[in-house]
Amino acid sequence: MEQTWRWFGPDDYVKLPHIRQAGATGVVTALHHIPYGVVWSVEEIEKRKAEIADAGLGLSWSVVESLPVAEAIKLGEGDLEPLYENYRQSIRNLAACGIKTICYNFMPVLDWTRTDLTAEMPGGGRTLRFNADQYAAFDVYMLEREGAEALHDPEVLARAKVWFDAASEADKDRLLANIMSGLPGAFDRYDVPGLRAVLARYHGITPDQLRENYVAFLKAVIPTAEECGVRLAVHPDDPPRPLFGLPRIVSNAKDIAFILDSYRSDSNGLTLCAGSLGAGRNDVVGIAERFAKRIHFAHLRNVKKDPDGSFMEAEHLGGDTDMVKLVTVLLTEQKRRKEAGQEAWRIPFRPDHGFELLGDVGAPAHPGYSTIGRLKGLAEIRGVMTAVAEIRDLPV
Repeated sequence: MEQTWRWFGPDDYVKLPHIRQAGATGVVTALHHIPYGVVWSVEEIEKRKAEIADAGLGLSWSVVESLPVAEAIKLGEGDLEPLYENYRQSIRNLAACGIKTICYNFMPVLDWTRTDLTAEMPGGGRTLRFNADQYAAFDVYMLEREGAEALHDPEVLARAKVWFDAASEADKDRLLANIMSGLPGAFDRYDVPGLRAVLARYHGITPDQLRENYVAFLKAVIPTAEECGVRLAVHPDDPPRPLFGLPRIVSNAKDIAFILDSYRSDSNGLTLCAGSLGAGRNDVVGIAERFAKRIHFAHLRNVKKDPDGSFMEAEHLGGDTDMVKLVTVLLTEQKRRKEAGQEAWRIPFRPDHGFELLGDVGAPAHPGYSTIGRLKGLAEIRGVMTAVAEIRDLPV
């Protein structure tokens, strides 16, 4: 599998030499400075490619993460053809620049959501955590969303009230900032009134309506991806459950089957995010086996879940998902692709979120995207990958 690393551009705390030192060869990046719905020009794409290539480290831009879908498309709001055309043109421009794998998501308003970005671990390292009680406190007592109380377990809600009553304004501000930090490259951030306003736009939008809007998007853009030889790879919801009354429609095997069956094409594929799917009641290895032929990109990380719906980012090899089995599935699929004569038979993967460890603790990295923690995760997965490939005679 191609070992890749997410990089947020020249201002990223993690620099290109660090990526090379970690052992990755592929860079996963995006043009985060361009607003959602605006065309990515060839000039801007080539500029980012040159920033990577001119470092002289043997790195290349392997995967786009992400080419964002404008909120109006998810809402099915207004004349969408100009937004569809902008997305299609961005696909054409990326293909013209030699970039053929595009990760994106269809999560309304928010991307990955955590309540604690600095949860302490033994020895002083830090990790990301989703606390069910703090999420409930935000939803019910800070956001004051109508009907929210009925959607939370009574025991969780009781703990949420205790937390809220004891919380300082700084605690509440920190919780809001943590929830808004989910997409490090997001163009929009909201305060509580702003979040209420954008959530109101989704009032009455059901999961079925969101699915209809998603299928319309696929029908509008997949033909262009096919023409350009581009693989679109949808990222699952994180966490894979409804949040703040927003529907989530990429949360389990049934959802994924619906999406991939809605437009049967190799250009309509999946980003297998083991951590996102693993935060729900999903058989991640089973999902990988079922949809192996349509996996275009993989995020390999792990989580540990609590009975109340809380979870934390775990050791890459130590969470609830059997990473050895998952890597075996991906390597087996690579072998099938290679034997079938597919030119792009390797599946790019990245270690995804990592702990803050050692000198990275407190450094200004994007949450979850420290250097040392991801280096550790990549090294562990590389070891698993190498051992499995050797034992089972599979191509790396």
